[in-house]
Amino acid sequence: MVELKSQIIDRIHELDTGNMYSTLKNFYAQVENAVNIIDSYTINRDIEKDDIDNILITGLGGSAIGGDLLRSYIIRECKVPVIINRNYDLPDFVRENTLVLISSYSGNTEETISAYNDAIRKKAVIMCVTTGGKIEKIALANNHILIKIPGGLQPRCAIGYSFFVLLGIFVKLGFIKEKTKDIISTINVLKNASGKYSNIACVESDTAPDKESQDAKQNLALNIATKLKGKLPIIYSSVDYFDVVNLRWRGQLAENSKVLAYGNLFPEMNHNELVGWKCNKEILKNTIVIFIADCEDNNRIIRRMVTSSEIMEKYCSEIITLMSNANSRLARIFEMIYLGDWVSYYLAILNSINPTPVDVIDYLKEKLKNDS
Repeated sequence: MVELKSQIIDRIHELDTGNMYSTLKNFYAQVENAVNIIDSYTINRDIEKDDIDNILITGLGGSAIGGDLLRSYIIRECKVPVIINRNYDLPDFVRENTLVLISSYSGNTEETISAYNDAIRKKAVIMCVTTGGKIEKIALANNHILIKIPGGLQPRCAIGYSFFVLLGIFVKLGFIKEKTKDIISTINVLKNASGKYSNIACVESDTAPDKESQDAKQNLALNIATKLKGKLPIIYSSVDYFDVVNLRWRGQLAENSKVLAYGNLFPEMNHNELVGWKCNKEILKNTIVIFIADCEDNNRIIRRMVTSSEIMEKYCSEIITLMSNANSRLARIFEMIYLGDWVSYYLAILNSINPTPVDVIDYLKEKLKNDS
């Protein structure tokens, strides 16, 4: 076990040239900074809440996931419909009474720039969150509200900025109640989790990762990553609140670990996908199912998860059930996101992969640029 610890430390020094380890370890500080940034802005210029019929957040990849999380988090509080757009064009319902939030970390995402121009044509109310780039230039030229966030990160590593700045906008405009208490709780949970997940602890092979370890130094993220090596992760959660946590896990496993991951949501998967747990037995033997559960899950959803796991355990390699014990919904969401980020990081290291580069995406962008 000590040898494994030494190997992982050596691999991190060798592979993690972008120092994603430090970015993850200090993520709570990013959240604190994001809150301070949005608190410093006055953003109600020319925007009356009662004049807004619907809200659309447009972005791609790491810049869109913050909008996804916000929509899911406030779905039972915000009285105005919130839609996420991941395309070059906007839906036809966008008009003068639509608030369009442009979210682009780089400021140069071609789909988001195209959607931004479409929002201008449709005379929507527009606000921008970006580090700069073409988005900043368009915003300044059109006198749109522009909120600048720090650069230098991979967009997927900037989820603290992409979510908490948007959350602050919704609070400032009066669409939801202030969240100071929940934000403080979330930061404290992330600080605590940082100490646990950044610790390169030994991996106890006989300790199930969904059980509390007797060893305070046990690293849950590293344990799960060790189990996932060479397996196909299948992630299930409820559609309430944790649907985007599910999506985030899959996205991070793809971008950081460079592995495919699959997932679906309850109760929908019980009406179709569950039947697929039958044939392809050799493939299913190499899957690990991860249930991300929550104390606010509908009681019928919990029952569905239990029964579904009884069916799946006959076919898959292992089932892992995860649940946060944090007091606030926001803290539970981000604790599970943070755990998934660390799992994907450690799996990259175990796969002898640098977690930061996304070479195939860069290749695709270059090909599109040359074809345009």
